[in-house]
Amino acid sequence: MQRRRAILGDAVSILRLGGPLVVANLALAGMPLADTLMAGRLGATALAAVAVGSSFYALFMYFGLGVMTVLAPLSAHAYGSGTPVAVGRYARQGFWVLLVISSLLVAGLWSVGPLLRFIGTDATIAPMASSYVRAISFGLPGLLLAHGLRSTSEGVGRTRPVMAIAILSLAINVFLNWMFMYGHLGAPALGAVGTGVATAIAQWCMAALFLAWMSLHGAYAPYGIVRRLDRPDRQRLREILSLGLPIGGSMVAETALFSSAGLMIGTLGAATVAAHQIALNYASFMFMAPVSFHSATTIHVGHALGGRDPVSARRAGFVGIVLCTLLMAASALVLFGYHDTIAGLYTLDPAVRASAGGLLLLAGVFQVSDGLQVGAMGALRGFRDTRMPLAITLGAYWGVGFPLAFMAGLVHGMGPVGVWWGLIAGLSVAAVLLIWRYQVVSRRQADRPQPVNA
Repeated sequence: MQRRRAILGDAVSILRLGGPLVVANLALAGMPLADTLMAGRLGATALAAVAVGSSFYALFMYFGLGVMTVLAPLSAHAYGSGTPVAVGRYARQGFWVLLVISSLLVAGLWSVGPLLRFIGTDATIAPMASSYVRAISFGLPGLLLAHGLRSTSEGVGRTRPVMAIAILSLAINVFLNWMFMYGHLGAPALGAVGTGVATAIAQWCMAALFLAWMSLHGAYAPYGIVRRLDRPDRQRLREILSLGLPIGGSMVAETALFSSAGLMIGTLGAATVAAHQIALNYASFMFMAPVSFHSATTIHVGHALGGRDPVSARRAGFVGIVLCTLLMAASALVLFGYHDTIAGLYTLDPAVRASAGGLLLLAGVFQVSDGLQVGAMGALRGFRDTRMPLAITLGAYWGVGFPLAFMAGLVHGMGPVGVWWGLIAGLSVAAVLLIWRYQVVSRRQADRPQPVNA
């Protein structure tokens, strides 16, 4: 009975932390969606330019976000150990990390022109896509600052402000799109490039909102997050980078895998590409729920470990994995029963609808593996284990998933179905290995003797 109560308590804590993050992540996902939808009104060339530019930008953005995400488990450990001062120190050292990381990433983004020409991007699209990327690149430091402050707020268990600021930032982004794309309220009509300008400004507004909230709200006073700027601390910077760089690498590995799958399917015709995009769009939308509870699992596990209770932390991690998997299993059941109906919401074309319906069935299988692996990843990050998960995901995604997708989809002629089965195989291998890794790491911590005064 006591164990059941503990498990129920873990589940309630993770759901309470993760609920606001679901809304926050959906709002943030709405920013590129708003860019795409509003660019579509400017014509096919503008829409294609934003699509190409966003794909290029995403690889750099996700790496930076991954690095700054590490402030969540570090803050959670400090919070759980009852040392609020350490929370502020990590956050302020994170500023130096984002300064260096964002400088390198922005410099990389400005190489977009030659890169697009090298890969053979259509000459009518490449110049506009390059301008879009350069415009939005100015917002990347603001986005990373906002994400670092968000991760710190999550680490101390305050996720509702994250939700409120994300919703407000989405509204700001849509309004600024309207201004700079179409030239309203005296702003220049910049077309597709205006979406990049608007998003960059909205990202800095998001950072300003986090800074203002953390400065004014008394709940953050014990941490002194924005009280002053510390000098670089070599030990803490090394800790942030040693844990954060592998997280960034894992996020890029997954993003690049799906980008590569899109490129493979892009050789199979417009109807096939449309069907793939429908299935991927639905899967990505539903992924917002488990990725939010993945973050909540990291926080809850980190609190327990900071309080020197690895047995409770181990249990909490498994509860988080189960919750993420159940969410994706529920989504899979919906797909198994209503895949044709869902496909019909996206398109009236019978050929695209039929193909998309089949891929949505595979997306149901895909989502169960995705729920397992993202839950395990969150639990491992709570234990501050990031290097081995990076090795696992690289091996599973690129040693298993990509070769199988290429061989089945293109070489053996299975088309998009073969590509999706390759993705499923890669994610399934990652899920099994990450759960095994969590079993090993959490057991090792739980069996380790704890100090008497813990």
